[in-house]
Amino acid sequence: MSKSAESHLRSLDDGRCVLIDGARVGNVADHPAFRNAARSVAALYDFQARPENREKMTIAAGNGARVSRTWHLPTSYDELVLRREALVAWAELHHGFMGRSPDHVGSTLAGMYMGLDVYEGHPGGRPGAVSDYFHYARDRDLYLSYVIIDPQGDRSRATSAEGNADLAVAIVDEDAGGITVRGSKMLGTGAVLSNEVLVTTLRPLREDEGRYAFTAAVPMNLAGMKLLSRRSYEGAATSGFDYPLSSRFDENDALLYFDEVKIPWDRLFVHRDPKAQLAQWHETPAHAYQNYQAEIRLLVKLRFMVGLARKIAETIGTIHFPQVRETLGELAGHVGMIEAFVYGMEAKGRHRGPYFLPDAGLIYAAQVQSQLLYPKIIHFLRELSGGGMLMLPSSVADFDHPEIAPLIRRTQYSPSLSAQERVKLFKLAWDAVGSEFASRHAQYEMFYSGPRTVTTGMAYRTFDWAAATGAVDRMLASYPTPDIAAPEPAPPDLASPDAPTLSPQTL
Repeated sequence: MSKSAESHLRSLDDGRCVLIDGARVGNVADHPAFRNAARSVAALYDFQARPENREKMTIAAGNGARVSRTWHLPTSYDELVLRREALVAWAELHHGFMGRSPDHVGSTLAGMYMGLDVYEGHPGGRPGAVSDYFHYARDRDLYLSYVIIDPQGDRSRATSAEGNADLAVAIVDEDAGGITVRGSKMLGTGAVLSNEVLVTTLRPLREDEGRYAFTAAVPMNLAGMKLLSRRSYEGAATSGFDYPLSSRFDENDALLYFDEVKIPWDRLFVHRDPKAQLAQWHETPAHAYQNYQAEIRLLVKLRFMVGLARKIAETIGTIHFPQVRETLGELAGHVGMIEAFVYGMEAKGRHRGPYFLPDAGLIYAAQVQSQLLYPKIIHFLRELSGGGMLMLPSSVADFDHPEIAPLIRRTQYSPSLSAQERVKLFKLAWDAVGSEFASRHAQYEMFYSGPRTVTTGMAYRTFDWAAATGAVDRMLASYPTPDIAAPEPAPPDLASPDAPTLSPQTL
């Protein structure tokens, strides 16, 4: 394997411009805002490089090397399942809390490669660049992130409208060496930790907005690229004990600004073609394939959250309460639904040329449910824990204080855990449910696949309406429709002066 934990950490020290807390970061892997998350990503590469995981996590690339199953292009149902099992193993290392781990945009690029014919069908499509870059990224096991959304600006107006026009990244010049772009993109989740970023647009663009209609794969250290990081929850975490999730799995989000950035032609997948820009998402497997990965990752996360719910009930002695078991059973049912969706996507999969793909209709149906589900699970966890997540020692330092420690032992009683273990569990629960990190995850799970109108629109577009309405039509055809009898004589016009007078008895 060309990628190891150590080589990934070294790759982040490439001169990229990351801005946070009023300063420019030197080496991302050493900075307090990012170093633990960087090592959590590196742990993924360490896991797949272990000899005992070689078959599960890697495949032969055909050039004598083995590469991550992130880049696997399944040609059968069995191969798709093997890829899913590898993705589950990676997600279990971060319990589903790293939504933009390397397998997400890796899946996007794999989907684009499987749809090279779509690029071939558009004047601005550049299938050769897609193919070459896929192999380049695969053979180096690059960690890719992406920025596919414009800054919000005025959402009621077009991308090129006054006020919005200078927000979104656009082509401002081009020559024999490539294109030059200027503007900004969001939401660069994981970008600070990644090797390269896919710069593109998911929203439909008008025919006259060609300067925004490009897709390119860009190294993070290109001259003129600036990453404006949001607040680091890792940097704000006081200890790993008090914030066990925040301190390790904060993949960060960043707004990327492109200040006259020159992108070579061989990095360009789409060039000034709004139709190709949109088609690469929905006519290739890219959008569905990346969201298949997202549902696999969410399944791992939901199992963790439901496991946390049961541990809380055991810890405070409510596990045998009928109403608590009812809640836990409902939670188990929700997780089972997402699991069934994932397995159903595979079982209902189909071939696209030589490649075997999960069913897009079930992927988007799962996303509609997922957006509603995550806030509901957070609510159930809050109900089950009550004040237990609030009445906790202020920090791990309290355990070392001779006056405070004995009081912790007396007041943090549990029928199943020691005082220290009880505090540890509830600190974890708070970081999953109530901390700033947790709030970000609630927002992320509700919107990472787009606003609800987008996910419901995709579910509408991919549903088999012909089968559903055909069943109605067959039922209607199975029994007679009554004939309409000959028309009866028209009733008299009561407004006419010749109309008969009606008595109250007649009325």
